[in-house]
Amino acid sequence: MSGLEVRSIDYVPLDERHGKLWHLGPLWFMSNAQIATLAVGLVSITQGGNLVWSLLAIVSGTVIGTFFMAFHSAQGPQLGLPQMIQSRPQFGYVGALLVWLFAYVQYAGFNVFNSILAAGSLHATLHGGVKLWVVVVTAVALVIALVGYDIIHKAERILTYTFLVIFGIFTVGVLVTLHYPAGSFDLGGFRWTPFLAQFGVVAGYQISWAIYVSDYSRYLPPDVTVRKTFYWTYFGSALGGIWLMVLGALLAAWAGPGTFQTIPAIDAAGDKVFTGFGAVVLLFSALGLVSVTALNMYGGSLTLISAIDSFQRVRPTLAVRLVTLGLTAALSLAGALAATSNFLANFENFLLLVLYLFIPWTAVNLMDYYVVRRGHYAIAEIFNPHGIYGRWGRHGIIAYLVGFAAMVPFFSVGTLFLGPAARALGGADISLFVGLPVSALLYWWLTRSIDVAAETRLAAAEAAALEQAAHEHREP
Repeated sequence: MSGLEVRSIDYVPLDERHGKLWHLGPLWFMSNAQIATLAVGLVSITQGGNLVWSLLAIVSGTVIGTFFMAFHSAQGPQLGLPQMIQSRPQFGYVGALLVWLFAYVQYAGFNVFNSILAAGSLHATLHGGVKLWVVVVTAVALVIALVGYDIIHKAERILTYTFLVIFGIFTVGVLVTLHYPAGSFDLGGFRWTPFLAQFGVVAGYQISWAIYVSDYSRYLPPDVTVRKTFYWTYFGSALGGIWLMVLGALLAAWAGPGTFQTIPAIDAAGDKVFTGFGAVVLLFSALGLVSVTALNMYGGSLTLISAIDSFQRVRPTLAVRLVTLGLTAALSLAGALAATSNFLANFENFLLLVLYLFIPWTAVNLMDYYVVRRGHYAIAEIFNPHGIYGRWGRHGIIAYLVGFAAMVPFFSVGTLFLGPAARALGGADISLFVGLPVSALLYWWLTRSIDVAAETRLAAAEAAALEQAAHEHREP
C-alpha cells in the first residue's frame, strides 16, 4: 500500500514537489491521441461539410480551445492544488459545488464513452463480448488511478512512444491508400453551419480538459514558470488533438454518406496498410482509452472529495481516495453497461453541453487567476469554510450565470435545441464567443474592490502552518 498516492485535494508541500516539466508534453499528447478524440473530428463531414473546411475547423478550434486549458495547467505548480478546488476563491466554499457537479458529470460521460469504445476495440480483435471487456477496462483503469499521479505520467510517456510508431504508420496509410469524394478539397465549398459546429465541438473538447490539468502539474516545483508549463501543455494537447481529429475527418470523408462506425472504419483502413494491421491499431487504441479512463477516475475522485469537503471537512488520506475512486469506477461501469446506442450517437451533443457549461467557468477562473489576483492566493483559506473566500462567492456565481444566460440564444445542439440567434445565423453556433467575454469582463468588473495585497499578506502569514498541515496529511 505504501506505493499508492495518498494526497488528494490537499496542498502538496514544497519538499514533495518532483517530476520534470517536459513530462506534461507526452501526458497531454497521449491523453488526446486516442480514438475517442478521433470521433470529435467527424462532425462537419457528417453534417455535409467538405473535407478541407472540416480540417480548417479542427485546427482553428484546437488552437483556440487548447489556449484556455493550457493556462489552467500553469496554475498547478504555482498553487500545489488540483484544478477544481481552485474554484473556491471565485465561487465560494459551498458555491463551487455548482461547477463540481458539472465536472463530475463530465468525467462520468467521458468514461462511459471511452470504456465502451475500448471494449468494442478489444471485442473486435480478441472477442469475448463487449460487456466483459467493459468490466476489464474499468478494473485496469481503477488500478492505475489508485496508484496515482506518478504511474499515470509514466504510462502516458510509454504509450506516446508506441503511438508515434503505430499511428505514424497508420496515418501514412490513410493518406496514401484512401481516396476521397470529388470536391473534398474545394475551398469554394464553404458552409457556415457545419464549419462552426465542428469548430465548437473541437473547442469544447479541448476546453473540457481544463478541469483536469492542474491535477497533473501540481506536484511540479513552482520555479518551472507559468510560460514553460503553458507551452508543454499546449503543444502536447494540441498536437495529439489535431492528429486524431484530422484522422477522424479523413476516415469519415473516405467512408462517405451514412452512419460512420469508428471501430470498423479503423480496422478497414488499417488492413489497407497490410492485413491484420487494423487489429494492431485497435488493440493499441484500447490501451490509450484505458489510460484516459484512469485519468477520468482520478479527476472524478478529486472532484467528489472536494464536494464532500464542502459539507464535512475531509482528512485527505489513502482511505478517502480508495472509497471515492471505487465509487467513481462503479458509476462509470454501471453507466457503460447500461448505455444504449443513442448515447454513443449523441456524443456530439454531450460535447457541446460540456462546452456550454464550462465556458463561463473557465472565463471566471482564468480572469481571477491572471488578472484579478495575479496568482496570489491564501491557500489555507481555500480549506477554511469560514475563511476570506466565503461560503458563497457571489461575484463568480453571478458572472457564471449571466455568461451562461447570454450564450443560450446562440446554442445549436443538433435536434435538441436551436436558440433564436443561432436560427437567425442559419444554425451556426457562436456561443463560445459570447460566453467567454461576458463572464470574464463581468467578473473583472464585480471584483474591482478585492484587496489582493491583504490576501497576499495573509498567505505569507499562513505559509508555515500550511506546510506543516500538509506534512501531517490534514487540511490547514
